[in-house]
Amino acid sequence: MAGYRRIKKVFQSQHTVEGAGVHLHRAFGYPEVPMFDPFLLLDDFHSSNPADYQKGFPWHPHRGIETVTYMLKGRVRHGDSMGNHGVIGPGDMQWMTAGRGIIHEEMPDDDSGELWGLQLWVNLPKANKMMQPRYREIKAAQIPKFRTPDGTEIKVIAGRINGDQGPVTDIICQPEYLDITVPGEHKFEYPVKKDHTVFAYVLKGDGIFDASGRLCTPGQAVLLENGDTVRVKTKDEMRFLLISGKPIGEPIAWQGPIVMNTQEELRTAFMQYRQGTFLD
Repeated sequence: MAGYRRIKKVFQSQHTVEGAGVHLHRAFGYPEVPMFDPFLLLDDFHSSNPADYQKGFPWHPHRGIETVTYMLKGRVRHGDSMGNHGVIGPGDMQWMTAGRGIIHEEMPDDDSGELWGLQLWVNLPKANKMMQPRYREIKAAQIPKFRTPDGTEIKVIAGRINGDQGPVTDIICQPEYLDITVPGEHKFEYPVKKDHTVFAYVLKGDGIFDASGRLCTPGQAVLLENGDTVRVKTKDEMRFLLISGKPIGEPIAWQGPIVMNTQEELRTAFMQYRQGTFLD
């Protein structure tokens, strides 16, 4: 019999302002550490008002983490200190490993319409905090997509389903990152690793994730208890991200865009940034 995961806690995303003045909704972040370990933060930026997002995220540093940006609508332009440049649009993703240090910018490429994207921060364990930075840009056409007999659509960004390997591989926390759309009034079950942290983020529609009958709605992050199966019963067509990863279980020292294990490591990182030796 499947060990269905029950809801541990539901988090309603909260309005905040980041970057040079981008209005967004934060599903979870610093106050929730380490509940989502290895995940640190999930931001949902979604607006049809260019004033909410046009100032973007100008050049800034990262160290000790990975940032994962997934676009649903609109386009974002990326540039970084390694010389990478690119534009991601609907269905595209960028997975950036900051490692020992990277400086980058993310700016809207078209500020005339609706922009909708999500950014996830993934922690790195101490042994990999100072690894070589890397950047991967994944286009929508590279992401496997399949439909189950009941009409459920699954996009496999990271992980493997029925032999379909997502384009994001060789990630420390062994993540699964799925974009799932389930028809209305349906039940959907999906197997997950018992020892991994698992959460869902609702993008559209309403659904129930356990026997409590609690209805989960758009803009909510649903953190699940231990178990080997995720089950959802939809009220209407429901789209959600299902994300899992292996917990790290190490101390976290976090200030702004840098996440290390100790306060001393944080002080060193910011001193190097001020002195211009951050990338050396």
